[in-house]
Amino acid sequence: MKVMVVGGGGREHAIIKALKKSPEIEKLYALPGNGGISRDAECVNIGAKDIDGIVEFAKNTGIDYAVVAPDDPLVLGAVDALNAVGIECFGPTKAAAIIEGSKVFSKNLMKKYSIPTAAYETFDDMDSAIAYLNTIPAPVVVKADGLALGKGVIIAQTRDEAIEAVRSMMADKLFGESGSRVVIEEFLEGPEVSVLAFTDGNTLVPMVSSMDHKRAGDNDTGLNTGGMGAIAPNPYYTADIAAECMDKIFMPTVNAMKAEGRTFKGCLYFGLMLTANGPKVIEYNCRFGDPETQAVLPLLESDLFTVMRAVSAGKLSETEVKFADKHSCTLVLASNGYPGKYDTGFEISGECDTNASVYIAGAKREGEKLYTAGGRVLAVSCIGDTLKDAVDASYREAEKISFENKYFRHDIGARALKA
Repeated sequence: MKVMVVGGGGREHAIIKALKKSPEIEKLYALPGNGGISRDAECVNIGAKDIDGIVEFAKNTGIDYAVVAPDDPLVLGAVDALNAVGIECFGPTKAAAIIEGSKVFSKNLMKKYSIPTAAYETFDDMDSAIAYLNTIPAPVVVKADGLALGKGVIIAQTRDEAIEAVRSMMADKLFGESGSRVVIEEFLEGPEVSVLAFTDGNTLVPMVSSMDHKRAGDNDTGLNTGGMGAIAPNPYYTADIAAECMDKIFMPTVNAMKAEGRTFKGCLYFGLMLTANGPKVIEYNCRFGDPETQAVLPLLESDLFTVMRAVSAGKLSETEVKFADKHSCTLVLASNGYPGKYDTGFEISGECDTNASVYIAGAKREGEKLYTAGGRVLAVSCIGDTLKDAVDASYREAEKISFENKYFRHDIGARALKA
């Protein structure tokens, strides 16, 4: 079968490497892919948001199956457009992708169906939002309603910071139209857990839990990034908590979306906070997380393509989804200065052992050489019998890769090892 994956980052590289193992796939395409992905799939220079271009390519190339990985094309309706020309897809429709596309929608959904989340109010008028901030204690969380490359959330420690966050989103358009509406919610405390789950709209199968490391600097300092590393499974996420989440959060969400006429098929991401009052939803994503995918998929023992097709066909309940009883660690190597200003164009050299997975996120190919072309350049993922084994291996293998201005955190997995 001919399969195409829409997207061009480290997450897509992890999906492609997993799909490559399937004997059913004879040809893999990536739209647009990147220099590193080109070693594992044929890259086609069509942007992930170019829905018309994606559909045209799929029709002309005789694509049998499509995996739409990033949030933007999902929210724009890429799956609907591909389905309309008879191409089966992994990923939610536009109607279902709103669960990530609008934080106002997702918060209202949780309120309506009694799914545990932080107390909140929504505003489309800046003066009303600021007036509300003057009535509640800090810290608070201010969120842009729409997509903002994973950066549309500001944790404000003081009331002044909260007011500035609202102004930057609503008046200064820091996140464009995504900040035209904002959600202001209570600040929750506790360990964070990411759970990716396969769902066909009726059945839900959680993947191995994970822990993301969002801040740029060691000890969770510095600016928020797209993610500097991840470990799986998350030690805070016990069997009892997993059962509670399935009962109070996961299945209620799937059933709520179906009740709203927005049946969700694909990968549903639950960002959770384990509070003193039980697990609560911080956010939903309508797709695989990044870099959590790079930590979770190496542990998948089942054929990813088989699972994805079962999701599309509504037959997930008939399909085994098995993960290795091991640990993984993903370490992101970035360009120094990320997520702020950074330089690119430096040659990437070195080679890791065959037992390490290297996922390229921001690189371009010139001849046989790779050069940096983004903030997050690549991720090194290793598996171990213990978390310490996995963490040690990832750092050991990452030392074998060189490029000018290479930057990484030195404490990925440290919090989990303490737990």
